[in-house]
Amino acid sequence: MKKVVIFGGGSGQSQLLKGLMQFPLDITAVVSVSDNGKSTGKLREEFQIPAVGDITKVLMAMSTTSKGVKELLNYRFNKDSSIGNHSIKNLIMTALLEMKGDFAHSLPILCDLLDVKGTILPLTEDCADLIGITKDGEEIYGEAEITAARQHIASIKYSKKINVNKKVLDAIAKADLIIISAGSLVTSIMPNLICPEIKKAIKNSKAKTLYICNMLTQPGETDGFKVSNHIKFLEKTLGRHSIDAVIANTSEIPHKMSLLAKSEGKDPVLIDEKEIEKMKIKLISEKLFKVEEGYVRHDALKTAYLIFSYLMEGE
Repeated sequence: MKKVVIFGGGSGQSQLLKGLMQFPLDITAVVSVSDNGKSTGKLREEFQIPAVGDITKVLMAMSTTSKGVKELLNYRFNKDSSIGNHSIKNLIMTALLEMKGDFAHSLPILCDLLDVKGTILPLTEDCADLIGITKDGEEIYGEAEITAARQHIASIKYSKKINVNKKVLDAIAKADLIIISAGSLVTSIMPNLICPEIKKAIKNSKAKTLYICNMLTQPGETDGFKVSNHIKFLEKTLGRHSIDAVIANTSEIPHKMSLLAKSEGKDPVLIDEKEIEKMKIKLISEKLFKVEEGYVRHDALKTAYLIFSYLMEGE
């Protein structure tokens, strides 16, 4: 069975995993744990733990348990209660971290409970925050604050040196394909890739690297970005010719959704084929647009099929 490593965080990674779980793959999901917003942020502050929100989203995506159990664990308490806006899954993950001390001893219990297919690895066990550095040299402290600032972020760093999970490095070394998932480029994807150990491991890996490009730009982060700009941003950190292929959406976004996106400062990401060709990157383009719960998402199954087809091309 082919081994696939997926880097990400937030809803982009969990959406992709819903599709990939339908294919015969040995999947390792690597999740960044620096989020400091909403429920996750409150739990981090109170219990001094790494972010649990993205980890639990990925748990749900890779779980093969019943729909009823998933609905229960996704339940959020009323905002006016003492545990307002916290989901059951986040509270359970926090309780396990309190009991066991780290993800290494906590995650196997939840994976067993939820009958998770595949492997979930936090990037680090350390509790650290992101710092965004604007093009003017201003530092913005915290992932949620970086997103809210809507300023052009030139680079990011951690508030302290973090220790990368050794199991992540082992997974990269054994991978047949490395996937950089769709998601917030600055606050969800880059937190994984700025670590020197990760960059070195990807560079030394024999696996191809495939990027799933976002369908919409993100205010302050990727304004005016085309597909090639996303790749260049990644390769600014990973090094030139680090990305072998990119999957990009060709669907037109329906008028109502397009107007809504525009009102939020978002625009469709255009495919600039000639520039991508110049970069010697394989372009895999398809109609992938889907609306789920009011949000623009990649069609999980179609995207996963394209990934699986690319992986099996050399067979």
